[in-house]
Amino acid sequence: MKPIVEVKNLAVEYTRGDQKVRAVAGVDLSVGAGEILGLVGESGCGKSTLGKAIVGILQGAEGEVTFDGQPVTKIGRGQRDAHFRNLQMIFQDPYGSLNPRRKIGDQIADGPRIGGVSKGEAIEKAASLLERVGLPRNAVERYPHQFSGGQRQRIAIARALAISPKVIIADEPISALDTSSQAAVANLLVNLVEEFQMGLIFISHDLSIVRRISDRVAVMYLGKIVETGKTEEIWNFPAHPYTKALMSAIPHADGKALVLMSRCRSHSMMGEKSLVSCKMQVVRLKP
Repeated sequence: MKPIVEVKNLAVEYTRGDQKVRAVAGVDLSVGAGEILGLVGESGCGKSTLGKAIVGILQGAEGEVTFDGQPVTKIGRGQRDAHFRNLQMIFQDPYGSLNPRRKIGDQIADGPRIGGVSKGEAIEKAASLLERVGLPRNAVERYPHQFSGGQRQRIAIARALAISPKVIIADEPISALDTSSQAAVANLLVNLVEEFQMGLIFISHDLSIVRRISDRVAVMYLGKIVETGKTEEIWNFPAHPYTKALMSAIPHADGKALVLMSRCRSHSMMGEKSLVSCKMQVVRLKP
């Protein structure tokens, strides 16, 4: 399978005063058509930063990202090259990514209208997409505050689909939703990937969801990908200590009120935090 998105030795830095903090430190990954890549890791490991750099919201300090054979450049204030409109992102907070003063239909129609479609046709497409993600067609006339969190995330998905993307980066798209909405949105994304044969990078720290929907998994720790492979291989035969710690931290309903917690510590080797040791601790939950 030929990759649509390729990331090679990507590094992303933030500036704090006169110091630079490297949030992503030399990442390599790829995703192809019809494939779901699950990107997992603890909060603060650089997952969201990596996703934003892939679509061009953040500028990489080193390395490169290519989309369909062309290098991805940072998004500016001007109109973006039409080639990169097929690379879309779904954000963690659906309410924060929607304009509260504009109708839902107009926001979904923005993409097609930029592409030259008339307003009437764009609104009709928005209505069809809302229906496809499980919302009524007349939702085009409503505003973001009139929907629940799960419904707003479906709206964000419809907006990303409006220009027929080849790849979507989904940054924690279900973490802010209740359990039933999480399952519904995750199943919707899987169905859409199969229907449109697009690539999906699914960023999450919910390992159970990632295991259920992903074809491959990449494990991120301290800004680096420490392990990648087919989902069941990673789950059944984890090689890296941090991956083993993540797997052992998944809660299981065994009726004993015990939780196996992992504590990982990185050791410095030649100036880089690259060696990880993890200790397991059994904690009894209080009633």
